[in-house]
Amino acid sequence: MQKTDEEWKGKLTAEQFYVLRKHGTEPPGSSPLNAEKRAGTFKCAACGQSLFSSETKFESGTGWPSFWKPIEEAVAETTDSSLFMTRTEVHCARCQGHLGHVFPDGPGPTGMRYCMNGLALEFEPKP
Repeated sequence: MQKTDEEWKGKLTAEQFYVLRKHGTEPPGSSPLNAEKRAGTFKCAACGQSLFSSETKFESGTGWPSFWKPIEEAVAETTDSSLFMTRTEVHCARCQGHLGHVFPDGPGPTGMRYCMNGLALEFEPKP
């Protein structure tokens, strides 16, 4: 899915554009999705791709919505060497929007913590 910055700016809020297209990070604790407890699916705010099931969401205490596993083939990962450290950046596999980072300090069964920006996500509750 290829769009120009101008096309993305027409679809996303300024804050979403900053996170999804410019690899920004929202302030910790700022997303209402931190408190989302209903059953459903977390989707990419840019393209609507299903990314995470609510069944994999957990309270990480970090201030960002966290998951222990994405939906199969929904995300892609790249190496991020900014901020004087090496991290694994997580992108939407469809539109390449920046979602957040993944760390090896999550709960079982995977042991991974997909720490996502709430601005990069939309929640669709189960009917």
